[in-house]
Parts: sequence; structure tokens; C-alpha cells
Amino acid sequence: MRPVEDKHRHQGLRHKLVDQLKKAGISDENVLQAIAQVPRHFFLDSAFAEIAYENRSFPIGEGQTISHPYTVAYQTQLLSIQKYERVLEVGTGSAYQAVVLATLGAQVYTIERQRKLFDSNKQFEWLQKQPGIKFFYGDGYQGLPTFAPFDKILITAAAPQIPFALLEQLRPGGWMVVPVGEGNIQQMKKITKLSDGATREEIFDEFSFVPMLTGKES
Repeated sequence: MRPVEDKHRHQGLRHKLVDQLKKAGISDENVLQAIAQVPRHFFLDSAFAEIAYENRSFPIGEGQTISHPYTVAYQTQLLSIQKYERVLEVGTGSAYQAVVLATLGAQVYTIERQRKLFDSNKQFEWLQKQPGIKFFYGDGYQGLPTFAPFDKILITAAAPQIPFALLEQLRPGGWMVVPVGEGNIQQMKKITKLSDGATREEIFDEFSFVPMLTGKES
């Protein structure tokens, strides 16, 4: 069962978390403000409510996790979200990342391959009141070509290589942020799609994500 109250204690814990993220190198004030606004404990079982603002991941079912707040902030900072940008998120999971992106003003299209997680998010009344997020059940490797092109694409699972179908859905000048690599450790990469269709790759820090899988789970 999810918590539904955002108490002063939770708000204070979020501000402490923001201070930790600053010390860890997150410098984008808009990202930090979004983290301070979004009640992370809403996205977890009530059993985790008192520890939801620790900088760690937690299980959310179906073998998936809600990412470390630092990881969410890091990827979001690399995306440099501008208001009204169309953002494709691959791997909705708990939907915490999607709400952070929407809080920054993005129009978020988020896709989840796990039917139970998708259904759980669709049934979460508070989440449905959040503006600017459209939820889809499907194969993340295929993206959402009907709604392309996107200004930014965020992949929240470890891809063995850059998914070509998703690059095709990125507008020229757009960016993709994705952890790439097999095994336990991946390299965070930012891919810029150039006007001629070629790409430019930038490599950042190492992270550990669950693998990005093909197909859909019913």
C-alpha cells in the first residue's frame, strides 16, 4: 500500500536529500528543486516511508527498483530539460523519474514493459493528477514512433548498445541519455543526433542498472 500523505517530516527529509545531492555534485538548481518537490515516498510501499529519502534504491516488484535519487538527478541533469520539451522515457518503473521530468515542465511519454507495474501506476490516483505525463504499455526497444520525434530520450535501464529504433525517434539536435554496457557496470552516455543524422557520443560516469529487456511482460 502506498502512502498518500506528505508530512512536514517528509518535506524536511527531502531538503536533507537535496543537500546530499549538492555535495555529491548535482549543480542544476532546477533539478534540485524538482527533487525537493516530488514526494518520493509516494512511489514506494508504506513500509519504506521513513527511509524513502535515503540515497539508495528500493524494490518495486517484478524484479525492478526505484533508482537512487542521485542517479535520477544525474540523468535528469544531463538531459537539461527545457519547458514543453517532448521527452520519451523508456522504463517507467515506479514513475518517480517521470514525475521529476514533468515537474521540470517536460511533456513526458513513458513506456513500461511490465504489465503489473503499468497497471499499478494507472491505478495510482495521485499519479493520474500529475500533468504532462502519458503512460504506455509496450516494448521500450520499439519506443513510440507514433508520437515521434522527441526532443529528449531517457533510458532508465542498461542497454547493451544504443537502440537504433529509438535514435530514429529523436529529432535532429535532440539528446538521448542512456547507461550502456552488459554486466554489472554501465557507462552513462549522452548521444546527440546531428542535423545530418549522424550522432555524437559523450561518456560520463559509471552506474549499475537493471538490464533493458525486449518485448512485453503480461
